[in-house]
Amino acid sequence: MHTVAVLALDGVIPFDLATPIETFGRTRLPDGRPAYRVRVCSATKEVDTGAFTLRAPWGLDALAEADTIMLPGCGDLDVPIAPEVLDALKAAAADGTRIASICVGAFVLAATGLLDGQRATTHWAAAGLLAARHPEIKVDPDVLYVDNGQFLTSAGAAAGLDLCLHLVRRDYGSAVAADAARLSVMPLERDGGQAQFIVHPQPPAPRGSTMEPLLRWMDDNASREITLEDIASQAGMSTRTVNRHFREQIGTTPLQWLHRARIRQAQYLLESTTHSVDRIAVQVGFGSPTAFRDRFKRVTGTNPHAYRRAFQSDPERRTTAS
Repeated sequence: MHTVAVLALDGVIPFDLATPIETFGRTRLPDGRPAYRVRVCSATKEVDTGAFTLRAPWGLDALAEADTIMLPGCGDLDVPIAPEVLDALKAAAADGTRIASICVGAFVLAATGLLDGQRATTHWAAAGLLAARHPEIKVDPDVLYVDNGQFLTSAGAAAGLDLCLHLVRRDYGSAVAADAARLSVMPLERDGGQAQFIVHPQPPAPRGSTMEPLLRWMDDNASREITLEDIASQAGMSTRTVNRHFREQIGTTPLQWLHRARIRQAQYLLESTTHSVDRIAVQVGFGSPTAFRDRFKRVTGTNPHAYRRAFQSDPERRTTAS
């Protein structure tokens, strides 16, 4: 039987904490025996989650006895990790213990230095901060989880469940993992390389920016075939000047901004209609369905069909778009 130690620190995110406890705790072998022994550990007897206080039955010494250590995320990323926690994690790693993080639990694992030189992920909203604090880590914000063998990281809370099922599959095979997935009402097919389905917001104009009227015009006309010359004419500038102003005030180029506006419209249509992908490509202003598919995948990290399957609200209205 594998022993899983779930490390709870002050400010731990309750959902992140519950995910490994539930997933590993309910996994059964074909003969009905429990597959894992789960222990909640902490550096202190009581842990303040913000919503409630919990008592951890095991201390840090239990980390040395675990086959796997799970690191849930904590809400405040500015709170330093206690040295004794980092030392215990590094000692366990030196003994070959597998360590995996959920969501922003990657910051705890990163603080040990064990991820240096490796690829890792975390919730997309925190990926930039992780990369800035730990430039020696190759942060990939566009995947559900990363498996480096001994050290694993996952994106948001739901991706933590994907990671737990992946570990079950590694330990006991696909049949046991599929049974665990059914208990969690979760598909087993989502692999680590799948995108996080990020809806990328448009870069905003600074308050009072002279670009605001132009941005409104571009947004209103995004479905038309607008060229850089059209944008420059609307702004009363040369193409070179409008490009420079965009970069200075918005941080991107006019055409890149326009493409994101079109992708945002396409996301809405994929979620709310049964229009074919080719029709949506035309509706949002792409001259070619192939160009639309390429741009959509570049911006969202997935293809239009996968996005529709994941986000269309009414399954009865889904389409096998061409």
